[in-house]
Amino acid sequence: MSTKENTEALGFEQAMEELEQIVSALEEGELPLEESLKQFERAVHLSRVSQQKLQQAEQKVQVLLQQNGTESLESFADLNTPTSE
Repeated sequence: MSTKENTEALGFEQAMEELEQIVSALEEGELPLEESLKQFERAVHLSRVSQQKLQQAEQKVQVLLQQNGTESLESFADLNTPTSE
């Protein structure tokens, strides 16, 4: 199985955990240059796959809300902002 297929088979949480591990290793600065580049490439791919999974989840939520008669999604940031009453 190729690395790309391997990454896409990961769940969102697994991909994020691996991404965090790679970031930590890169921040430590102990990896040789070639390994750093290889890990950076993997991190970019994990990031893209994770973003796609988030977008797919958002689309599913939107479909479910539309089926229940709710027309639009609200941003989580908007939900966490206190309203002045």
